[in-house]
Amino acid sequence: MTITQLYYVLAVAENQNFTKAAEKCFVTQPTLSMQIQKLEDELDILIFDRSKKPIELTDIGRKIVNQAKNIVNESYRIKDIVDQQKGFIGGEFKLGIIPTIMPTLLPMFLKSFIKKHPKVKLKIEELTTDEIISRINDGHLDAAIVATPLELETIKERVLYYEPFVGYITNSHRLHQNKKISVSDLDINDMLLLEDGHCLRDGVINLCKAFKNHVDDKFQLESGSIETLIKLSNEGLGMTLLPYLHTLDIKESEKENLHCFNDPSPAREVSIIYHKSELKMQIIDALQTVISSIIRGAIAFQNVEIISPLPK
Repeated sequence: MTITQLYYVLAVAENQNFTKAAEKCFVTQPTLSMQIQKLEDELDILIFDRSKKPIELTDIGRKIVNQAKNIVNESYRIKDIVDQQKGFIGGEFKLGIIPTIMPTLLPMFLKSFIKKHPKVKLKIEELTTDEIISRINDGHLDAAIVATPLELETIKERVLYYEPFVGYITNSHRLHQNKKISVSDLDINDMLLLEDGHCLRDGVINLCKAFKNHVDDKFQLESGSIETLIKLSNEGLGMTLLPYLHTLDIKESEKENLHCFNDPSPAREVSIIYHKSELKMQIIDALQTVISSIIRGAIAFQNVEIISPLPK
């Protein structure tokens, strides 16, 4: 039994196809098939049911795949140990960022990080929190930047910063005359929300105590982007809540629509998360250092109350 064979098994399990798996592993399909066949012969079992289309794991195959993930991840740790011993910070690093953080945070730290760590090849994807969790657990992401806490057994979290929410309220809204707003002022029925699947949506819903009174057939608008929520609010269709960093880039003419909360300001916790196997920690440490140093100059709020992104 070899680590390479287990790596091939994981590729087939993911792609449910020997040809696609071989392409992902940069080997010929006969080579990959032969190695998996050797492993099955050695163990005297079938890992895959080849009669199904697409190919499926057998019952014992599922158990083998779960163990193979642990073994392959642990094998990567050996290179990590060597890199850390040499003080090397480099190589490919796959980072996921959720859509409500990507457009504001990425431009702030990316250039600085690349300049400081030119040997790191960052591959960055914009993904939802659910997609990120799945990819981290499958070994397809090294780390991600998301709203926390997530409270997952397989994933570790390191807080990067706390980002307050700010009300975006135009002059047609009932709260526009309030210089500052309170959480008790909020009503989900005149709130513009992100579409289902965004953790920011869940945070806002958790914040709005009146959500329990929400009527399903009430007029309500949802959007896939914060920018669209701002445009809808400008049309007088409701208010919305913006993460603080999003308020730094809005138009001068729209800044009068920003309304801060009374203390303690509701805020989201933003963290870098990674698998409990703790691979590539030297790059994770480097990311945390760069982001934390930059964000300290942008967010000076201290008195905040963290709003959980977990659906309730």
